[in-house]
Amino acid sequence: MAQFKTTCCYCGVGCGINITTGVDGKFTVAGDPTHPSNRGLLCSKGRELHYTAWDKTDRLLYPEMRWSRSQPRQRVSWDVALERTAAVFKTFIDKYGPDSVAFYASGQMLTEEYYVVNKLIKGFIGSNNIDTNSRLCMSSAVVGYKLALGEDSVPVCYDDIELADCFLIAGANPAWNHPIIWRRVEAHKSENPNVKIITIDPRTTDSARASDLHLAIKPGTDITLLNAIARIIIENAWIDNQFIQQHTEGYEKLKAKAFEKTIEEAAGICDVPAEKIRLASKWIGNSKGFISMWAMGFNQSVIGVNKNLSLINLHLITGQIGRAGAGPFSLTGQPNAMGGREVGGLSNLLPAHRNLLDATHRAEVEKFWRTPQPISPKPGLTATEMFEALEDGRLKAIWIMCTNPLVSLPDVRRAEAALKKAKFVVVQDMSNKPETLEYADVILPAATWSEKEGTMTNSERRISYLHQITPPPGEALPDAEIIGRFAEKLGFGEAFNYYKQNSTTEERKFDAGKIFLEHAALTKGTNIDMSGLNYSILKKHGTVQWTFTEQDAQKLIELENSPDSKKPITFNLGAKRLFENKKFHTPSSKAQIFGCDDENTSEKVSDNFPLVLTTVRIRDQWHTMSRTGKVNKLNQHTPKAELEIHPDDAVKRNISDGDLVEISSTRGSVKVAAKLTNDIRKGVVSLPMHWGKINGSDAARANNITNNLVDSRSKEPDFKFTAVEVKRFIQTKRKILIIGAGAAAFSFVQNLR
Repeated sequence: MAQFKTTCCYCGVGCGINITTGVDGKFTVAGDPTHPSNRGLLCSKGRELHYTAWDKTDRLLYPEMRWSRSQPRQRVSWDVALERTAAVFKTFIDKYGPDSVAFYASGQMLTEEYYVVNKLIKGFIGSNNIDTNSRLCMSSAVVGYKLALGEDSVPVCYDDIELADCFLIAGANPAWNHPIIWRRVEAHKSENPNVKIITIDPRTTDSARASDLHLAIKPGTDITLLNAIARIIIENAWIDNQFIQQHTEGYEKLKAKAFEKTIEEAAGICDVPAEKIRLASKWIGNSKGFISMWAMGFNQSVIGVNKNLSLINLHLITGQIGRAGAGPFSLTGQPNAMGGREVGGLSNLLPAHRNLLDATHRAEVEKFWRTPQPISPKPGLTATEMFEALEDGRLKAIWIMCTNPLVSLPDVRRAEAALKKAKFVVVQDMSNKPETLEYADVILPAATWSEKEGTMTNSERRISYLHQITPPPGEALPDAEIIGRFAEKLGFGEAFNYYKQNSTTEERKFDAGKIFLEHAALTKGTNIDMSGLNYSILKKHGTVQWTFTEQDAQKLIELENSPDSKKPITFNLGAKRLFENKKFHTPSSKAQIFGCDDENTSEKVSDNFPLVLTTVRIRDQWHTMSRTGKVNKLNQHTPKAELEIHPDDAVKRNISDGDLVEISSTRGSVKVAAKLTNDIRKGVVSLPMHWGKINGSDAARANNITNNLVDSRSKEPDFKFTAVEVKRFIQTKRKILIIGAGAAAFSFVQNLR
């Protein structure tokens, strides 16, 4: 038996896990009581992680390749697969330019993996065509932080939860989607009954039920509501004048915008009683410590950036930022979306929060990487733009890593058609289930959680080291090693030599630690400086929040060598919270307040499509269910996709609870069972996003119907507002439709009969 410490591979909470291995090669998991993020707690998904790691029945084991779309794929060696891929990429680059190829990556990748692929395409291939599924969940928060605070810097930490007395949960259901954070909020309120929790959500979620005040707003009116709250705070002199005058700019523009509507007018637009808006404003304005938490309901919007800015405004006008127990706290959806942001793993970013459009920043990275040509100043294609470019032929080849865009992208049937048109598709994955495999010319088997080492950064900027616990099955390799080998085939081997120094040519030992050191060195002197960090520190002391400079590392060494060195180090390594000096990362060092227009530019409802669809996540499933869908216990809570619809909307359509219904938009349709509930507003329906194609049918795939509108600045899709109609589905002939998994799905089929 052996014991290891690692980090959960699901959401951005970043829970610590203790692993105990057995003689049979299997292992068990338990929450790490010493980890500062979760203190030993795990959610339902985390507690079942060992089962997903044991089950290798769906694993990709060997590289596969086909020479033409008319031929079946065959097993090949790694050398053959990568040499063919390199030859194709070189051909396209030579003929059409470097922007003819692209990588589509994932917030579930380790930081080292993100770093290597980003370095390859931006620094050596010469294109910025790399984007990730983080574009679909966090990019509006990134832009909001950059505009307001000068950089993508989350200013708070989890320990601030126990120091706050007012929480605003906006467009999020942390009780289901970030449950360990929510347990800390609940425990804090239990010990301090005067703590107030406010939730903004058109659905009555478990988070809303546990709140002191639920503002069940009309979808798309969030900015109107936040501007109204700002007005009330201003009118009642609950603002922090000194902070506004000394540390912010733009206050007068917000004030003018907030006073354009009376509170009663705003209440009518939001369909929320004015007295509730006033009560929420009072609690926020009089709080000693105010924390806002938000997620997809604010980010996944055509006006997502303005929603973020309007929320951050409340902190800036009250001075509730840069101090203990206060600040705007975006809840990260994926385990390493933060790490991807650190290395610049989006099409418009550079490493260490550098700006792609800044010539000085580009020059710094070019010099560090020793690139063969200048980094292109042109932003690359975003996630949705990549598939548009595949459709119209601008993009010839795409390499998809650790994600399934044929479940997660909006208007997904169009994305599917675009992928079919692609000249060359590489899919790098752990599972043989993703729909993308049908279109792949080359399939590369990747190692997954517990089979490789590396780091991830959670929502509070906390970097954790993940041990390799077991070897990958078959010939699967870590993602970073795959990209490194590919770079070598392209002729860039010297710049991607991440092997141990004593490795032989025949048996090279890949060293992810060398990648991390390079990544950390590139942050030196920046606002996320982690140049003093390495695997040894992380293994010895646990986790570290950036910043952690070379000077911090030297202080740690001195402390370890001091006469008191036998005493355990109990202080926090790194920066617990940011902006405590009230200096922000803007040119003026002042935070920026924005007066945001409140017009919602989402798809308009109409007589033919009068309802608003919002896509949601369920408690016990994760993304496309490639892991969680394997575990029977996790399939029990919500065994099949269902459409939540208000009883009044159902009655108008002659729909009863459990009926099979067809949800349609201008792009397609979905057929699932109806769930009548008062937890959803009239005029709004909700559908889980997890289900893709099941047994060849895409009947439950929510993104068949979502629109492809995006925020103009963040390019994040508008998943929370699609105009649809719902009708009871009448089967004209006997047809079996399987929606769900396992026994639950079979039961549902019987009910349809």
